[in-house]
Amino acid sequence: MSTRLPESEFETRLAAVREKIRDSGADAGVWFGATSIEYLTGFDHIQTERPVVLAVTDERVEITVPRLEVERVQPNPRIDAVHHYFDYPGGKPIAVAAEMLSELNAESVVTDADGAPGVMGYDGPPLSEFVGVEMQSWVDRMRWAKSDAEIDCIRESAKWGNLAHQYLADYTEPGAHPATVSQRASTDASRAMLDTLGDQYVPRTRGDGPAFAGYITGPQTALPHGHTANRRIEEGDVLITGAAANVDGYHSELERTMFVGDPTDEQEHYFELMLESQTIAIDALGPGVPLSYVDELVSDYFEEQGVADLAQHHVGHNIGMGGHEPPYIDRGWSDHVDEGDAEMEPGHVYTIEPGLYTDTYGYRHSDTVAVTETGTEMLTYFPRDLESNIIRW
Repeated sequence: MSTRLPESEFETRLAAVREKIRDSGADAGVWFGATSIEYLTGFDHIQTERPVVLAVTDERVEITVPRLEVERVQPNPRIDAVHHYFDYPGGKPIAVAAEMLSELNAESVVTDADGAPGVMGYDGPPLSEFVGVEMQSWVDRMRWAKSDAEIDCIRESAKWGNLAHQYLADYTEPGAHPATVSQRASTDASRAMLDTLGDQYVPRTRGDGPAFAGYITGPQTALPHGHTANRRIEEGDVLITGAAANVDGYHSELERTMFVGDPTDEQEHYFELMLESQTIAIDALGPGVPLSYVDELVSDYFEEQGVADLAQHHVGHNIGMGGHEPPYIDRGWSDHVDEGDAEMEPGHVYTIEPGLYTDTYGYRHSDTVAVTETGTEMLTYFPRDLESNIIRW
């Protein structure tokens, strides 16, 4: 099982964008987005008020970074030259990037943004003040379908997420605090992951890692994005868990609805409705299947069961380097994109997470599923049935 991307992945990606640059008639491609820069070169950084600017031409890959990133980026074998400014706002990052482009004889560029994103107080000039620009979103689109090597990383993420989730279940009992249980499970799974992988594990500057598990409890589960409340676990609680691991920048998603002790008849009822809706969605996945169709199937099931008013979000989303990526399994997807982008393709990796939310509790599983040439592959594998998700002590 591979835990890092081979060099050939980056060669393929750079070759693909170079072809697009040639087809566009531009002199260079430019990227400001941190995820896109990592996707093309493997250089990962946290996007702050200090812009990072990547330029790709037919022959060169060059980058502009703040001074504090120079030593981190210089060993990168895919980057031919590093330009830098001291800091922001004292330095002039876009002017330095424009000088980089001038040295590359790039008078016109295709770029993912007309300047750096306005995060953490950054308020710089547009790139178009210095060079002719046209907009593109090539890398975002390339990331929809994962290669075999990328899916290997997501599969490995699911393995360690599963271990973290098992620890989470093992350590849960009435009187425990969610924060400390999460920390213990995450630490123990991360230790096992690091001990097992050794130097195969690649640390990242962004995202949780190596492995993580946690949950929301009790009334917070009624909120799809509830928080870990400052309350101790009680017998009778409903839990919505989450577990994952970061493997060379790639993620999976495993969520379960669990019960601290035997559920009530009402809780069991909503659990089984949620579980059936997830099964309907998983069974419907496959190459060539319209994304809108899968969300509509689940919506129709909820309507038939009289619980449509308890659903608050679509069935799922693509996942990879980002926790949420397009395409989305949403009824409106086919109206949102061109016809050719409305269907699932081999290499898409989806979270399948329909949920129901009552006034008191929420019910949601999430599994990570890869679309293959002939069907699907379930990447997460913690048991989904009711009995396996009852915590006894």
